[in-house]
Amino acid sequence: MTTSAFEIRRGASPVILAFPHTGTDVPAAIWERLNDNGRRLADTDWHIHRLYDGLLADATTVRATFHRYVIDANRDPAGTSLYPGQNTTGLVPETDFDGQAIWRDGEGPTGGDIAARLRDFHAPYHAALAAEIARVKAIHGIAVLYDCHSIRSHIPFLFEGRLPDFNIGTDMGRTCAPAIEAAVVEIAARADNYSSVLNGRFKGGWTTRHYGKPETGVHAIQMELAQSTHLATETPPFAYDTTKAERLRGHLETILRRIERIAPELKH
Repeated sequence: MTTSAFEIRRGASPVILAFPHTGTDVPAAIWERLNDNGRRLADTDWHIHRLYDGLLADATTVRATFHRYVIDANRDPAGTSLYPGQNTTGLVPETDFDGQAIWRDGEGPTGGDIAARLRDFHAPYHAALAAEIARVKAIHGIAVLYDCHSIRSHIPFLFEGRLPDFNIGTDMGRTCAPAIEAAVVEIAARADNYSSVLNGRFKGGWTTRHYGKPETGVHAIQMELAQSTHLATETPPFAYDTTKAERLRGHLETILRRIERIAPELKH
């Protein structure tokens, strides 16, 4: 099912895959306000829905179709920072991940713009995601939300040095059962020639923190992949590298299948 704000593919697995940042749709009126830098849409999670496609055949997927420069589906609708005191981008970003302006002079988002985009994009996406979580939990007595992300491996404005390949976020263990966290960490650590970290620079965005409440039977975990693991280059045209991606997909499939096996053991 597709609407202007999101796409859903329903499955019967206890696992739900969310894609808040792969969309590239920008309404014409907003596009006209972006500057040349903003129109590059550089901060997209390029090809992540393709990377995960078919790895867990019966998983539900919920994907935002709009670009994060319209409004960021993985930010608190109240505008509260995910990482107080650290460089980051907001609910409707003023800059890109390098701290460079993305809007034409005088064309940045107003309070009215943000309210309208919350109503038209952010809220519908999360209403759809919440409905799928409730549906899956009604079937299984449990739901596991796996939030799918990627980012360039080197962004000095956001973090020092090179980002690990697998960046696992559980808000310091708050958003999922220890068994899920441990399984993902173990599989990532065993992946040859890949690096990994738990709750490093990325500890789980608003989606993970908002929905992940293990005591209610809803678990959430975020996977932020370095784009060097599956792109030919982390600069335009951000081309998908099939050889890199196929190697990575094997590890991601192992992670998802392990989560799916663990889930029934976590029911209250």
